[in-house]
Amino acid sequence: MAISPAISSKSAVSMGHKNSKDLQMRQRLAQAAAQILAESGSRDFYAAKRKAALHLGAVDTRNMPSNTEIDQALREYQRLFRADAQPAALQQLRNRALQAMEFFADYRPKLVGSVLDGSADEHSPVVLHVFVPRLEDLDIFLMEHQIPYEQGERKVRFSPEQSVTLPVLRFYAQDTRIELVVFIQDGPLQPPLSPVDGRPMQRASLNRVRELVNGDTMEN
Repeated sequence: MAISPAISSKSAVSMGHKNSKDLQMRQRLAQAAAQILAESGSRDFYAAKRKAALHLGAVDTRNMPSNTEIDQALREYQRLFRADAQPAALQQLRNRALQAMEFFADYRPKLVGSVLDGSADEHSPVVLHVFVPRLEDLDIFLMEHQIPYEQGERKVRFSPEQSVTLPVLRFYAQDTRIELVVFIQDGPLQPPLSPVDGRPMQRASLNRVRELVNGDTMEN
């Protein structure tokens, strides 16, 4: 059955209006989630989305932004509202990361996460991937240097079908939280998937972090 031009035009206008509202909701949710992440220091994108949806009265929305959209909104928030404080905090964290990596040099440390990609702020931890034959080796090293720490776990994905729970050792260096995600020799050693874009996570070697500290910036 043919549709009259008038009905077709009205349908197109209605569809365009709906798409515009959907886009506005995604943007508002991304901005609200970004603010939550910036103010809390967390990088739990899922929790930030849920809190943003609750705050905006949109808990049943089907227009949730992607983690990439939230990450972009976070960087824009920092550019607009943390233009002075955030770069200074990032530089300090990268200095602390370099010191930690030099300390753990025998364990082939790699810097990952927000301190590497440039979105870290004063609340962010320094996250390092370290590689050991056995977890006990790292335990002994920390105890020998009288570094108090707590042990936890983190689930990471190496593919959409494969997830692994890795040990995480946490401690403070001055006022900076350091998190060591431990890769055991007989387990997967490749970069896990990023929670932001689902691609293999960026890792930076000790030499690369030295370059960052000395002003060789990364492209985001």
